[in-house]
Amino acid sequence: GIFTAVELFRRGAHKKILMVEKGQSVEKRSCPKSKTQKCLNCQPCNITTGFSGAGAFSDGKLSLNHEVGGDFPNLVGPDFAQSLIDYTDQIYLEFGADPHVEGIYTGEDIKEIRKNAIHAGLKLVDCPIRHLGTEKAQQLYLAIQNYLADNGVEMLFSTECENIILENEECKGVFIKGPKDEEAHAVYADTVVIGTGRRGADWLEKICAEHHIAHKPGTVDIGVRVECRNEVMEKVNKVLYESKLIGYPKPWKNKVRTFCQNPGGFVAQENYDNDLAVVNGHSFKEKKSENTNLAILVSHNFTEPFNQPIAYAQKVGELTNMLGAGHILVQRYGDILDGKRTWPKELAQSNVKPTLKDAVAGDITAAMPYRAMTNIIEFIKMLDMVVPGFAANETLLYSPELKFYSNKVKMDENLDTNIRGLHCLGDSSGWTRGLMMASVMGVLMGRKLAEKEGC
Repeated sequence: GIFTAVELFRRGAHKKILMVEKGQSVEKRSCPKSKTQKCLNCQPCNITTGFSGAGAFSDGKLSLNHEVGGDFPNLVGPDFAQSLIDYTDQIYLEFGADPHVEGIYTGEDIKEIRKNAIHAGLKLVDCPIRHLGTEKAQQLYLAIQNYLADNGVEMLFSTECENIILENEECKGVFIKGPKDEEAHAVYADTVVIGTGRRGADWLEKICAEHHIAHKPGTVDIGVRVECRNEVMEKVNKVLYESKLIGYPKPWKNKVRTFCQNPGGFVAQENYDNDLAVVNGHSFKEKKSENTNLAILVSHNFTEPFNQPIAYAQKVGELTNMLGAGHILVQRYGDILDGKRTWPKELAQSNVKPTLKDAVAGDITAAMPYRAMTNIIEFIKMLDMVVPGFAANETLLYSPELKFYSNKVKMDENLDTNIRGLHCLGDSSGWTRGLMMASVMGVLMGRKLAEKEGC
């Protein structure tokens, strides 16, 4: 949604724009956990909600290869998608992104990593990465926020969009409710663009069902956040910065992949609706830890008659939260193989010290579905052939790591849905996964709207 507005201005459009944001502006977003050392369960969560969504509090990695970031290239074509990435990357640079690009190393080390990956049955995806850093991402998105404000964009913060307004299968606006409103009121517009991110994927799913917006159940990823010492990941961190490896472990051969690798990073907790606590990872430009963390995600594609993939993933998360008394669970890999829980005393004696200090030592296998857990264990064994020491007994697994990409909204190459005047973008639409591809989709939306205005 942000990049839709940015591109409209760059194209010289003169549309009056209102941005409705459930959370706060960038400069007011802060997580009290850095001071309190424990999650205070802010409603809504300041890490996942606010201007630029989870992007402002993520590790801020921009993937510069169209093969990474979701199915959007299937909608518009890979070559066009890559050209949009290159264009959008320049916008990020204009607003202060680091010009340095990671993951473009071409020496002998990359050949050895690729050879080991092939031997392990894994695919290594080459992907240049522009790393903003968690703290730098906030500065960059604040600059974009100020740019939009200076160009006359009206922004309503701490304001929730409760529903859309439909008349004769055409979207005429939205019902919104601000912090001081007793009831929701209508706001009318020629065009409504929904970009609620992963945080709003379940909300959009309900809206689609209620108003018959054409969609189909998509994929949800269920997995863990893995943490090990930097020494173990030293070569991969140096050569690739973020290793994007994909495998199909036996016996089910489901797609399993690494995601969001953070050299010297920190494991973090995020809170979703209904007090659902999930794990994520951050990587700062300046502040560094002794550990590297990354996600291992198992893709779940469901078939008829089941059509509630988001609810399924949420139930897995809720069960894990129950075991951890509302906290993230952490377990040593060796304890999983030994069929025992991890105890706090054992964790305190390990070489790998958890960067998520209030994670609860326990047994994630008591909540993780057997199929997903088996996929994760087998994938870690495969990764150990690429990164020796990755499958060490003291490697830490945090749970739950959940990615809600579900509810893929049906649309054409012009980003038109079956409802006139309504567009759905980014991760909540099911077409993108991550900052860059969501931004790219916004850029294309801005172009399409500018074309309708004759710009």
